[in-house]
This record gives sequence, structure tokens and C-alpha cells, in this order.
Amino acid sequence: MYHFFTETEFFTESEAVITGPDVNHIKNVLRMKPGEKLLLSDGKGTNCLCEITELFPDKVLAKILPEEVDDTELPVTVTLYQGLPKADKMEFIIQKCVELGVTKIVPVDTDRAVVKLDAKKEEAKRKRWYGISESAAKQSKRMIVPEVGNVMKFKAAIEAAALDDLAIIPYEGGMALTRELIGSLKPGQSLSIFIGPEGGFSDGEVELAMQSGVKPVTLGKRILRTETAGMFVMAAVGLLLE
Repeated sequence: MYHFFTETEFFTESEAVITGPDVNHIKNVLRMKPGEKLLLSDGKGTNCLCEITELFPDKVLAKILPEEVDDTELPVTVTLYQGLPKADKMEFIIQKCVELGVTKIVPVDTDRAVVKLDAKKEEAKRKRWYGISESAAKQSKRMIVPEVGNVMKFKAAIEAAALDDLAIIPYEGGMALTRELIGSLKPGQSLSIFIGPEGGFSDGEVELAMQSGVKPVTLGKRILRTETAGMFVMAAVGLLLE
């Protein structure tokens, strides 16, 4: 079933309105007709099964059906603090971690990050990154479109993560401790995950994280690339908590 997002204000108890680029996609690409069903979300946690009632040049009207839609979100909110990687790896990380259930992704400027973004480049990148997040959310039937935050300095990211119930960083923790930490999270709690860039975190960054209460965990016996590490943790979160 096709999945689309629309703004919260376009929902009523019985009807929803789809606007923007999706109108052309529904009408001219998918050639959908009145009576066909689709999944509609407001990107903030509301998911509805709908039936198209009317198609206009600038909008599509849909009737909200009474059938309940499965909750596709993880029981905890997860923020991934990702050290800025090279090339287009960030796009891959966003796509796959959104599929795995991440709530928010924050690019982090670390000591060993090769990539540096000025304000103009960052704005263009974030616009593209959000589009990738939205596309992955549609594909994986998410109820939200995960946010891609502004680039943060590592110290600021550590301070932000202090507000969460648990923050972890791959370093030297044992697998039993890793399972225990992630498995201890309760529904409604929050988790922060720190993943370094290609060169990993510097000793100073790891020391700051530990001093700030970030817990060390292991990613197993193999060395993972930066674009794999976040996915490994997200998969573990899903396995242990869902």
C-alpha cells in the first residue's frame, strides 16, 4: 500500500487532505482513482488508513477509514549523533537508520572529521538529508519523519544527550553490559547513540563522554565502518526492545 505524509492541520476526524508534490505523484505517476486506499501520516505519530474520494489539480481528498493501523515506531526514542563522514555516506546512514527506527539524526563535527560544512553547504545538505529521511520513512511505513538536526560540536552534542535516559558510545564495553544497558530501557524512555567518523573519536572526546555519563558499549569482535556502526546499534535496539 502506498504511504504519504501530510500536515497535521490537514487532518479532521473523518477526512484528510494531501497537497504538494504528492498530488502529482498520486494522480499522474501512480494513476490512483477514487475508491483506492492509501496509508497517510502527519509525520508526528498519526497513521491512518484512507480511501481517496476526490482528486483536484492541487489536492487529493481522502476519507479516513475506521480500521486501526499498526504502530511502527520503536518503544523508545533514539537520537543518533553521527560524526560527519566523507562523501555521500551520511545519506546512506540516514536512509538505513530511518528504516531501523531512529527518531532523530544529528551530524556532529568531531576532532577527526574530515568533512567541514559552512552555513550555505549545511543548509543545502540538510534539505537533501530531510528528503532522504522522508523517503525512507514512507518506504518503511514510519509514523514520523525523523528530523535531521543542525551540525553540532561534539561538546554540545554530549550536553544535549545528558537529557536522555541513556547515552552510549562504542568503545570497550562488554557484550553482556551492552545487552543489559539497551535492554534496561523502558517504553517512553530516550536513548542517545554516539558514532564517530572514519577515524573514530579522539581520546579527548572519549574521555569527555565518559566524564559526562555516556556509557561505553561494544559492537562485537569485528571493526565496523562508520556507516555500519549506527545500523548495528539500531538493529540491536530493535531486537532487544521490540
